[in-house]
Amino acid sequence: MLWGLPTMLRTLPFLLMLAVWIYAFVECLNTPEQEVRKLPKVAWVIIILLFVPLGPIAWFIAGRPRRNAPYGAVRSDERRWVAPDDNPNFLKSLDERDGEQERRDRGRERERGDRERRPRRDADDEPPASDAGPEDPPPSR
Repeated sequence: MLWGLPTMLRTLPFLLMLAVWIYAFVECLNTPEQEVRKLPKVAWVIIILLFVPLGPIAWFIAGRPRRNAPYGAVRSDERRWVAPDDNPNFLKSLDERDGEQERRDRGRERERGDRERRPRRDADDEPPASDAGPEDPPPSR
């Protein structure tokens, strides 16, 4: 036993650092180029490979893209919070919804206008001449 520790406890920090290094390297390779922060992706790969204890930690702190960025933003100027009435996507969805509502309203108005233009029949009115056949007697009052 070296330093009074069992072999398993001595290898644990090494295995832990190896796992973090592999995870950072694979994640950096799988991250799209436009989402990498601060440096180009190639520079991050070199930093992770050459500076084993600090490279992966630097990647997690500074290079890794933010997962909680609003509206899928990746650059810092895109990450600011935008009120719904200033968000172009939200305003566009409102315009689309308004257009659909206007089309529905026009359709209803058209149907209402068609109904109003039709002649109304009351119970007292005579049926139109086309409804009465030649054998039907005229209605009595």
